[in-house]
Amino acid sequence: MNDLEPYLETFDAESGYLNWASFGPLSPAVRAEAQADAELLGTGRRSGIDLVSSRVPEAQGLLAALLGVAADEVTLQPSTTHGLMQALYGVTGELLLSPREFPALTVTARRAADARGMLRVHDLPGGPVTADAVREALTEETTAVAVSLVDYRTGYLADLAALRDVIGDRLLIVDAVQAFGVVEADWTAADVVCGNGYKWLRAGRGTGFAWFSARARERIEPVLSGVAGMDGDLSTIGVPAPLGTAAAYTVSPADPLAAARLATALREIQTAGVAGIAAQLRERARDIMALADRYGVPVLTDRERHAGIVALEPEPAEAGHLAAALANHGVTATARGGTIRLSPHIGTGADTFLLLGDALAEASAARMALEATSGATDVVVSGS
Repeated sequence: MNDLEPYLETFDAESGYLNWASFGPLSPAVRAEAQADAELLGTGRRSGIDLVSSRVPEAQGLLAALLGVAADEVTLQPSTTHGLMQALYGVTGELLLSPREFPALTVTARRAADARGMLRVHDLPGGPVTADAVREALTEETTAVAVSLVDYRTGYLADLAALRDVIGDRLLIVDAVQAFGVVEADWTAADVVCGNGYKWLRAGRGTGFAWFSARARERIEPVLSGVAGMDGDLSTIGVPAPLGTAAAYTVSPADPLAAARLATALREIQTAGVAGIAAQLRERARDIMALADRYGVPVLTDRERHAGIVALEPEPAEAGHLAAALANHGVTATARGGTIRLSPHIGTGADTFLLLGDALAEASAARMALEATSGATDVVVSGS
């Protein structure tokens, strides 16, 4: 039995689930922990409340270990967006950002710019966020670059080290929600890393987090700092200044039940090992690409730089047929803007790939029938 076997055995989602990039069904251990801790909080005993509250520093420590940073630099957040808000509302100058990023980045950046008038958003043109594209778009006014490590549309995996080399000492703010736990990365190449446990970690919503490096804490004002980030206690009269630590980038105390779910999920990841998970996930993605190739469905995802998400780009007339075929065969995926996004996890089994193959075969047969009908019509027209 290899190190991944115990982890693989924890996957019990229904066959056909290929939507992990949207939501990760909770693991059995997370479900059990949530129930147990909820019972403890229902007793009213101080010991039970304290035990569940201890999950907050536990989750911070586990996050820090996976990020390769100090635990006091990690904050728990309600979501990825909350962490990004803490970062982007405090940045000044020019922010380089692709308009194709997920709204957690684009909307937050625009709201921050409009609210304070101290941030300008400079759109990064073109397709995926590469080091070359960033190099060409940088200006003397650029103070920060924001990027998703894994693009939610196509699964493209950005090169953090290359981006750091290009931008120098400018701030690098990373949305890691589609990557954390399933991608090996040197997170310390960034200055801010924000994520959430409700996708690949299988921890449910409310399990967001953010890491703020020393450079980030020097340059990002804690504009949204709340009671959990103030330099004082509840007996303090007036409005205390924000703390001088990463805790300044928090609003209120973390939810211990969410922290418990996150800590449980992180322990599973830590035991299995991110490297093994990442390698297995890339294999699952390649299996999907092979099926798409077999049935003639174009693959939009970069075949070299991907991290588990596979986007298919059928012809416009075929997209609806493919989405219907997937639904008919019990395959859960995301259809958006003419593309079909398929996202397996390492626990995705052969039964799911059989369902996917059947759906692709049905869509292929429908396409060939349509082509045959079109060809026959062309013959009649040309002979009339």
